[in-house]
Amino acid sequence: MVTRSESRSEFSAQAPSAVVMVRPHHFRVNNETAADNRFQIWNDDVGDLSPLVHAEITRAAALLHEQGVVVHLFESEDSDAPDSVFPNNWFSTHAGGYVAMYPMKDLSRRRERRSDIIDMLKSRYRVQGVIDYSGLEADRLFLEGTGSMVLDHIDRVAYAVRSKRTDPIALERFCTQFHFEPMVFSAKDPSGYDIYHTNVLMCVATDFAMIGLDMITDTGRRREIVHRLKRTGRRVIGLTNAQIEKFAGNAIELQGGNGRVLALSTTAVLALTKDQIDMISVSARLLPLAIPTVERAGGSVRCTIAGVHLTPRD
Repeated sequence: MVTRSESRSEFSAQAPSAVVMVRPHHFRVNNETAADNRFQIWNDDVGDLSPLVHAEITRAAALLHEQGVVVHLFESEDSDAPDSVFPNNWFSTHAGGYVAMYPMKDLSRRRERRSDIIDMLKSRYRVQGVIDYSGLEADRLFLEGTGSMVLDHIDRVAYAVRSKRTDPIALERFCTQFHFEPMVFSAKDPSGYDIYHTNVLMCVATDFAMIGLDMITDTGRRREIVHRLKRTGRRVIGLTNAQIEKFAGNAIELQGGNGRVLALSTTAVLALTKDQIDMISVSARLLPLAIPTVERAGGSVRCTIAGVHLTPRD
């Protein structure tokens, strides 16, 4: 069994100290993605939600900054990219100086890819190369970044729920290039619908993992996943279906100025039990971020944050 220090201040490959966020000026719940995202709340009569989301992301970025997390905050003026608030789906960064760009299922989401974000990463961090998988879209092979995959940067495992947005061929290519072991499984909500993204189901932190075990349909695979997580010395915190629906699994561990924090929504925190909070608090402070309007689009805090796993330039 791998063991690690419980010290919150100790560096962890799992917890980036810098993030990219995008503040949208033309936010709306995207009806193009609603077909396979059961977490979306669609209502034509709610009016313009952009000012509310702009304020929520502004405040969330400020709270992360107060915790000592470096926040690279970008604006999105594209009215045809309603989900631009979720940048973690189209790119990810990796130790060793690499950036991956991903094939997106829906046309509107492909508009979220931005050269200025990649250029910023190259100028501020040591980037050796950019691996662009977006060409797989022509063959309808999709892999929506760290939405499709929950990456264990310590044990080098890519956990991935089978869905229309996560193609096994694209996943295999990524894992081969970036030296992860793919662990694919099926998961469904209580109504029998496929879970659209893995990161609404689970969060892997340095010393613990949160996961909606009851949604994993294969009991044998469920045991394998729990065993693999425990083998690394992590505490496995099982989440109920109701907690998953409140985005309790859509969290990300970050390295702050005074130790590691677990960023998640206020909706998610309210769904956790005291025992679960106590287990998390052993190694990370909870940082609730209020983004209820963003959550109408079917994603929560983890989806709004793209972690930077790169070495800063001097």
